[in-house]
Amino acid sequence: MEDLKARLVENLDVAEWDWLVPHVKRDALVVVNPDLDLLDVGVAIASDNVSSVQRWISEALIAKPSPEQLSDWNQNRTKKFDTIIVDPFVLVQESSTQD
Repeated sequence: MEDLKARLVENLDVAEWDWLVPHVKRDALVVVNPDLDLLDVGVAIASDNVSSVQRWISEALIAKPSPEQLSDWNQNRTKKFDTIIVDPFVLVQESSTQD
């Protein structure tokens, strides 16, 4: 598990909304609630921790972007997100480091 976490840490990055649009088009973007640790969610998905993932989905803590979010983000194409790739998904959280 630590090896997986270390590999995912290397994939943590910040991306502008404009860079994420292609992943929305292929229905691969997953929004992670800021109350969750992005890396912990990535580890759970990569290691098939079904119980945690299902609980987060049922509590709406991870979800596909809503139409409202997409509309807002399309208005601000340079909005920044913390991201991690867990193939085939791209997990995102609104970045706390907006410039």
